[in-house]
Amino acid sequence: MQFSIVITTYNRLALLKRAIETSLAQSYPCEVVVIDDCSSDETQTYVQELQQQLIADGDTRLIYHRNASNSGHSASMNSGVKLASGDWIKPLDDDDYLDSNCIRQMRRAIQQNSKAVICSCQAEQVDPDGHPLHRTPRAGPGRAFVIPQEDIHYGMLLEIVPFGTPVQVAFKRSAFLEMGGWDSQFDGNCDDIDSWIKISQLGDAIFVNKCLAYRTIWDGALNHKLSLRKRLETNILMKQKIYDCVAPQYQENIPKFNHVIAYLRLHWAAVAFKQKKFNEVLPILSFSIFCLPAWELLLRAILFRQSPWLSRPTWFREHPFRLPGENSSPHLKPSLTRPIKLEASRHSLQLQQSWLQFKKGKWKTGFILGQHAILNIFKSPISHHFSSRWNIRKIPLHQQANANSVLLEDIYDILQKKYQSDIPDLKVLQHYLHLRWSWAALRQGKLCTTVRIAFPAVLNRRAWQTWLKIVRLQHQQERQNSVRRKLIDSLHDSHSDS
Repeated sequence: MQFSIVITTYNRLALLKRAIETSLAQSYPCEVVVIDDCSSDETQTYVQELQQQLIADGDTRLIYHRNASNSGHSASMNSGVKLASGDWIKPLDDDDYLDSNCIRQMRRAIQQNSKAVICSCQAEQVDPDGHPLHRTPRAGPGRAFVIPQEDIHYGMLLEIVPFGTPVQVAFKRSAFLEMGGWDSQFDGNCDDIDSWIKISQLGDAIFVNKCLAYRTIWDGALNHKLSLRKRLETNILMKQKIYDCVAPQYQENIPKFNHVIAYLRLHWAAVAFKQKKFNEVLPILSFSIFCLPAWELLLRAILFRQSPWLSRPTWFREHPFRLPGENSSPHLKPSLTRPIKLEASRHSLQLQQSWLQFKKGKWKTGFILGQHAILNIFKSPISHHFSSRWNIRKIPLHQQANANSVLLEDIYDILQKKYQSDIPDLKVLQHYLHLRWSWAALRQGKLCTTVRIAFPAVLNRRAWQTWLKIVRLQHQQERQNSVRRKLIDSLHDSHSDS
């Protein structure tokens, strides 16, 4: 499997140099195609001279093409993909740049799933000086999360499948060409999103939960030159395309499209307010302010962006438009409903961990862990709080194990931000937890529960290694504490004798 990085550029030589440099410096070497959309600065001279220098050193990876006339962002990308020879394409705007391991990490994830046609990663949003502003959220558990094709558009509609901008995405060249490439009708304004919608009809999606790309946020960005109303209109059109692609099994679970439109109006009115374009707020807002389902959609979108709790493998087995405790629709398959007892144990465990963090003075961590549980407590009937949410001992062990495993995703997200790649894979840690819970069930003589909790964790060699390592560390800590206590006692006795 070979990769090609396609860089589109127009009159941004200073930024383009960084994009080319990080592309050529990839730890997994790949072809770099630069499409110059008829720039009037020194872009052509610079790239051609660099190309000749590389050729003199025996490096033929850099390819340069100059459009005969200014054709636009979409047409430039289409030309670059046609010129590229790689099986997979990594698009890159000239004002963005890549981590040195971007292609290697994406390639490794794609190799694990032959059905994948599109791959995305986390990106750091930076200012023109390269200072970090914001990191896009994780998508699912582990370092690489696969979303089956039939789930993709449902997730895109609810904005829990954030493919993101071109700097985050790579796609299969054959799928791109089959779906007709980027549409110049949306040039510079959702032409990439339109392409993700079409490409993802042909296979699975992979999300790499690691920051491998950097997107520059600045006033010179192309989409900043468009009016908010124009961006809203295009956004609505994209949602309509996604709405039409949602798989049949999710059709009865999705909101009405007029509610989706109302949600988009709320979102873009908030953007206008944030940008202090107060004259545009009311025209964009319209009557959507009175649409309660739109407010619910907005709240869910905000929670997803701010809380790692929603990044879990049960996304697509839950009805996101039902309050806790509501009866499931008779049309839903059993796999699409969620067990209320598991919700109860999860919230109880979450509150316990949140309180422990507050006691340690870690206010931010405590708030992140507890906010989702608190919101659900306020939304659910009062009877639930006293009947099941607070009495965790009545909850079966296998449900407590599952709740612990899901809670670990919150903690893992916090740890990953702090320690990056120094912690084990999330799936390994979850299997380790299941091994511990299965041991607790075995000690209580619950053989069936032991087997239920243990599989498939019992087959994970790394989970066993993690358990043994932790047990060894605990024994070392106990020995150190024992020696420390004896030393303190002996000092205390000698002091008493004197």
